[in-house]
Amino acid sequence: MSEKSKSHGRLAIRPSLKPRVLMTDTPDIVGVWKAKVITLFPEAFPGVLDRSLTGKALQDGLWQLQTIELRGFGIGKHKDVDHPPAGGGAGMVLKADVVGPALEDARRGTSVNADLWPVIYMSPRGKPLTQAMAQKLSEAEGVTILCGRFEGVDERVLEEYNVQEISLGDFVLTGGEIAAQALIDATVRLLPNVLGNAESIKNESHSNGLLEHPQYTKPAEWKGRKIPDVLLSGHHGKVATWRVEMSKKLTKSSRPDLWESYLKLKDKY
Repeated sequence: MSEKSKSHGRLAIRPSLKPRVLMTDTPDIVGVWKAKVITLFPEAFPGVLDRSLTGKALQDGLWQLQTIELRGFGIGKHKDVDHPPAGGGAGMVLKADVVGPALEDARRGTSVNADLWPVIYMSPRGKPLTQAMAQKLSEAEGVTILCGRFEGVDERVLEEYNVQEISLGDFVLTGGEIAAQALIDATVRLLPNVLGNAESIKNESHSNGLLEHPQYTKPAEWKGRKIPDVLLSGHHGKVATWRVEMSKKLTKSSRPDLWESYLKLKDKY
């Protein structure tokens, strides 16, 4: 733990079968949400998670991050972690007998209940990450995230460990590290006391099924463009109504899929 970090709760040092050179120096803080990230590039973390509100929360002990270097579980003299796909084809596949032991190591000290401690593989074929999903993850005890590379991971290891596949969208990245940081950021900001104003969560995009309304601030006029009069009226009721209507308008035009879901949910209740 760095000198800047603050201790919140009781520290619990747990044993591990992993070689000491692969272990992070940060002891567990009991009761604090934790992300364990299995990656070939542990030096990529915390990355942007060390900045702004997530970085401050990390220093203050509101959440924890542990990286587990996949190469340390590699096989043979060269610590091989991948092999050509069975049946032929391009690229390489991360081996089950490498990823499996890494997941076993990450599992130590965590709940086997997938709701309390989900194991996630960042994958373009996974379910799209949503605000509701991030909210559910923030209510868990923590999460283990597997960052893929190459052509993916041996399917057997995903089945064996009940791994959930999550995607950032319909595109492909060179690896799962950026996606993992996005998922962690979306989740950590929902943890208690991370955001300075909890009310901001209630009004942002996707929190109520709609996109967030447009935002404005000083100056009142910029390059001939004025702040809408209603926002300067001081009438809170009219401001609230305008924001809801703009959220509906934006959602309908920019995300018709969300708009349809919103209408169905509205009709249901």
